[in-house]
Amino acid sequence: MNRDNESKPVYAEQLEKPGVEYTENEKTDAAHRAEAIEAENVEHNMTVLQAVKAYPMASFWAFVFSCTIIMESYDVFLIGNFVALPAFKKEFGIEVAGQADKVIATQWQSALQVSGQLGALIGVFVAGPLTSRIGYRYATLTGLMLLNAFIFIFYFANSMPVIFAAQILEGIPWGIFIANAPAYCSEIVPLRLRAPATQMLQMFWAIGSIIVGAVTYVYNPITEQRAYKIPIALQWMFPTPLAILVFFAPESPWWLTRKGKYEQAAHSIERLGRRSQVNSADQVSMMRRVIEMEESTKKPSYIELFKGTDARRTFIVCFVYAAQNLTGNLIANQAVYFFQQAGVSDNLAFALGLITSALQMIFVMLSWILTTYYGRRSIYLWGSAVNTILLVCLGIAASVGKSNAANLAQASLGLIVSVLFTLGPAPASWVIIGETSAIRLRPLTTGIGRATYYIVEIPCIFLASYMLNPTGGNLGGKCGYVWGGTGLICLITAYFFVPEMKGRSYREIDILFKRKVDARHWTKTEIDVNDDE
Repeated sequence: MNRDNESKPVYAEQLEKPGVEYTENEKTDAAHRAEAIEAENVEHNMTVLQAVKAYPMASFWAFVFSCTIIMESYDVFLIGNFVALPAFKKEFGIEVAGQADKVIATQWQSALQVSGQLGALIGVFVAGPLTSRIGYRYATLTGLMLLNAFIFIFYFANSMPVIFAAQILEGIPWGIFIANAPAYCSEIVPLRLRAPATQMLQMFWAIGSIIVGAVTYVYNPITEQRAYKIPIALQWMFPTPLAILVFFAPESPWWLTRKGKYEQAAHSIERLGRRSQVNSADQVSMMRRVIEMEESTKKPSYIELFKGTDARRTFIVCFVYAAQNLTGNLIANQAVYFFQQAGVSDNLAFALGLITSALQMIFVMLSWILTTYYGRRSIYLWGSAVNTILLVCLGIAASVGKSNAANLAQASLGLIVSVLFTLGPAPASWVIIGETSAIRLRPLTTGIGRATYYIVEIPCIFLASYMLNPTGGNLGGKCGYVWGGTGLICLITAYFFVPEMKGRSYREIDILFKRKVDARHWTKTEIDVNDDE
């Protein structure tokens, strides 16, 4: 039923006033409002366990969409491991004085690391308008089919320039996945499950690195082409099965409500939850209430992201994305190569890389508990502080001279930094990203946020490669000083700008941003259930 824009919303209790007559539109508005309040109260009063029982399929479909992140993770870590893989170095490396084996030239090492990100940068700008127009399901399906085709180019590449081009093309669908997955996951689950649903993205990032670590560990001793051809071919494991599942997935009810498809939104909610425990009409009314609060006569555009209170929300999303590259994450992405440059043997380096990935997955699961019960801001800040300290310790360990003990200390600290990053800052980031943007602008906000991630990551990759490569800065663990410095800047920025959104409905988040409440005071600010501004 369409709402008459000229009628004013009426509180449900106003209809009880004797002797006052209301129009049908006013009565309908009041009924929708009462349903919206009821739905929000139900979500607030749910425990985590009750939310899982009420929305079992929402958890499943969040799991499915999170799986798309495996593909970017797999390829990012694959390229990171290829620069350390003997067969790949033998085929594409160069001779360097003082080095027993060939090495990948610094410029190509950096170029390969950024090629996928360049493509993904294109993909995230495509994702926003595409998803706003055709929805999360069909945008993701488009990306999966494109990826299937682009893997062929990578597999048959026989030179660095072709590999570089193939990685750019593969990056385009990655950008669609990484922009859509956190938004979709945060929209299909109830309030209590937003943290674990979006944090699954980090877990699947770790799973992708585990698969790469296991495959490259097996093929490390082999010097034939199949040592890197088979890991490339294994990428075909993912797109087609995922495409079949995504085809049968429900569309986000928030996206359907934004499009005015209320009956389809209600049907989607019924597919996500148990009909006996979920009132789809109330849920749709709650979504309509939030969307009407954000109502605008203009179509969503990138320009809007930088106006009014949306500019603050965009800044937070962009900052949190960018900070992932400035707090030690790049050490994790090049873990095997870092361990080699720290002075450990090739076999031990690949083993440590695999151990790092396995521990990351375990620590991401532990982060579900921490973020659900202790909040996003606190976990993000404390995790960032610990990481910054450990990065400085890494630099100190690399400064005490060359020895077996110093090498092991660097390798150990590199492993700890990589693992603890997935306990605090990384998983908390995904929750913050999923919750911060306005519903109406969410596809565009997550897209521009991830674009910021790549814009910051690309020069950082060149810097990281230069610092570690023996043909470059050859700093080894001393790079900890650099990342420790940038990590400290990010920590201070987060303290002043990143708010605590734990337990807040999207309506409450909208209101807190509109009221311009300081990030440090969100937990102390109360929002009445009847407030709309």
